[in-house]
Amino acid sequence: MTDLNKRSMLKVAALTAVAAAALVGCGKKEAAAPAAAPAASAAKPEPLKIAFAYVGPVGDGGWTFAHDNARKAVEKEFGDKVATSFVEKVAESADAERNFRELVSQGNKLIFGTTFGYMEPMLKVAADHKDVKFEHATGFKQAENMRTYDSRTYEGAYMAGVIAGKMTKTNVLGVVGSIPIPEVVRNINSFTLGAQSVNPKIKTKVVWVGEWFNIPKEGEAATALINGGADVLMQNTDSSAVLQTAEKMGKRAFGWDSDMSSYGPKAHLGSAIINWAPYYIKTTRDALEGKWTGNSGIWWGVKEGAIDMVSVAADVPEDTKKRIEEIKAGLKDGSFSIWKGPIVGQDGKTVLAKDTVADDKFMSGIMFYVKGVEGKVPSGKK
Repeated sequence: MTDLNKRSMLKVAALTAVAAAALVGCGKKEAAAPAAAPAASAAKPEPLKIAFAYVGPVGDGGWTFAHDNARKAVEKEFGDKVATSFVEKVAESADAERNFRELVSQGNKLIFGTTFGYMEPMLKVAADHKDVKFEHATGFKQAENMRTYDSRTYEGAYMAGVIAGKMTKTNVLGVVGSIPIPEVVRNINSFTLGAQSVNPKIKTKVVWVGEWFNIPKEGEAATALINGGADVLMQNTDSSAVLQTAEKMGKRAFGWDSDMSSYGPKAHLGSAIINWAPYYIKTTRDALEGKWTGNSGIWWGVKEGAIDMVSVAADVPEDTKKRIEEIKAGLKDGSFSIWKGPIVGQDGKTVLAKDTVADDKFMSGIMFYVKGVEGKVPSGKK
């Protein structure tokens, strides 16, 4: 064999060996052990169960409707991190305690009671269930696992009064009151003060119905006020009956707690609304993040986005609309105070000295009428 042939055969052998090695390498790659299976994903945390107890029906168009809108806002904000439910038309009685205990038994860990009369029943149930967080609207008693929250509805009442004082033709305003507690008396007075700020001749008449939600009684009270000379009405009750009565009788009125403009388009002057969503969202976030604490309370108003005057009627004068916006701005930045002296009581005695601004303690104890409100504050409480 010549040297040329030997070199050719060696070259072929070398190429064959390289090819074989490549094939073996490919074979090893294909036969390699599969990567370790990913670890099982962590179990998804259970949603925070939140319950709401309502004193009226969710379709009342006012107080309870506003709370339920805020409940829906919580669902939208937190998605599957929460699971909400509600029970409606829970009376301010022993039935409230039974309902709170039932809500606890259903696994709810955050429970909102949305009316003043739930205070004692909720306090009692809270003492028996320290692992549950309780929130009570408009009350003043607290515990390590129970706190209070409220809205400055008197700010909305004052703005309504400013509009009413400008729009009245008889200089007589009417208010349908629910339960004679400081919250409601304070709103009647604030409505009157607002009206008197633009019309010193104003007088306010009040008819009490003794309930938060009773459509027939509210309508009857509104009728009595109109028959007594009132041509602009406000209510501190939960339905739209007062506005609807004003519509039927050719008078003017306000929506309360929610935008009620659709219930009486011709009568409607504006709606003093409550937006509970900011507080409900904050409270839920606190609970989810472990930041919730009891033995405390809040009182939010225009400044925090909880109170507003909306859907002001087209025929309200522009200078009055401008004044409403000025009031809102002043309440937001602290430059304006509704309860600033001198303020005189119904008996003619000074209840707030000149330039004195009422603090929250004073505001929380108002059980008297200011000058210009007729009648007496009922002594009975519910």
